[in-house]
Amino acid sequence: MSQTADPCAVAKEMLADLYFLIEALDRRVPHLERQGEAQIAHDAADLRERAVSLIRQIEGTTPKQ
Repeated sequence: MSQTADPCAVAKEMLADLYFLIEALDRRVPHLERQGEAQIAHDAADLRERAVSLIRQIEGTTPKQ
């Protein structure tokens, strides 16, 4: 990505990536019988929450086209 990239295009690309991440996290099924899986599930939930927060921030500041 160049430094002269269109900020709106950059925001759209970032939003697409965040939505893709959320979809992947939602598809993942925790296997709590596995060692460390509870922590992984907790971390995934935290990551999803952070992604949703970023989406709200970006959508709140991105001009609508």
